Amino acid sequence: MVGETEPLPSAAPPLGRLPGMQATLTHDGFIALPDFMGPDLLAEVRARVEELFAQEGDSAGAEFKQEPGARRLANLVNKGEVFERIVIDPTILGLMTEVLGPEVKLSSLNVRSANPLSGGLQPLHVDGGFLPDTHGYCVCNSVWMLDDFTEYNGALRVVPGSHKSGRLPQDVLADPLARHPEEILVTGRAGTVVVMNAHLWHGGSENHTAAQRRAMHGYYTRRDLPQQQFQKRLLSRQVQARLTPKARWVLALDDPLNDELCERTTSMSGFLK
Repeated sequence: MVGETEPLPSAAPPLGRLPGMQATLTHDGFIALPDFMGPDLLAEVRARVEELFAQEGDSAGAEFKQEPGARRLANLVNKGEVFERIVIDPTILGLMTEVLGPEVKLSSLNVRSANPLSGGLQPLHVDGGFLPDTHGYCVCNSVWMLDDFTEYNGALRVVPGSHKSGRLPQDVLADPLARHPEEILVTGRAGTVVVMNAHLWHGGSENHTAAQRRAMHGYYTRRDLPQQQFQKRLLSRQVQARLTPKARWVLALDDPLNDELCERTTSMSGFLK
C-alpha cells in the first residue's frame, strides 16, 4: 500500500496484484480499486488539497493549466510529503508497468475539481494526444477519487476497449463532446483509485450537483518520452534532498535522458495536446 519505500535502483518494483487486475486492465483499458486509499490517507489528501486551493487562490494550477468550470492544482509532489508517498505506491506502479512496461516514470501529479453546477464536460480524448508507437503504449493515468463519483457530479466517462483502436477520438467522432453510444460512467466511493490506459477514450462529465467533485491524477509515461511536468526543474532543492532512491527513480531526477527530453520540450501538453 501507499508509503512503502524500498529502494528502486533500475526497474519498477514487484506488483501487488489483486485477482483479475491484469486481464481487466488489458481488456477494458481501466480498472477500479475500491477503497484503495483508506480513510486516513483520504482525509490527509483532502485536507492538503483544500489548503493548497486556499493558499494559491486564482493562481492554482498555473504551473500547468487552468480550466473554465474546474479548479486545478499542479506540481503536487513539491507540495506535501503525502504526495511523495503516493507516487511510489507499489500496486499503482505495478499496474503502470502492465501497460507501459518496466521503464516508467511519473509524468505529473495534479488535481482537478469539477465546480458545482458549472458544467465541466470534457471532450473524449486520450492524454497528451498520444497514439501507441512501435514500442507499445506511451502513457497511463491513475484517478484518485477524493469525493464520491456519481452519475450526477462529473464522474469519469470512458469508452471501454477504445485504447486498442489506434485512433484519436477527435479524428473519428463528429463531436467528441457528445455522448458515445458505448461510453460508460466510472462511479465509486471516495477513496477509490482508477488505473487507466491513457490511450483509452475518456473525459470528465458534467457536475450537476451543488458540491465540488475532486480527483487527483497521477500520470505516468515511458522513460523514453518527456515528462508532462519536468519534475527536476519544478521540485525544490529541499524536497529533492529528502527523497528516497525509489522516489528519485520514479521522478527521473537522476536520468540524463529525461533531462534531455524535457529540455527539448517547449511546452507542457494539455489533455488534447
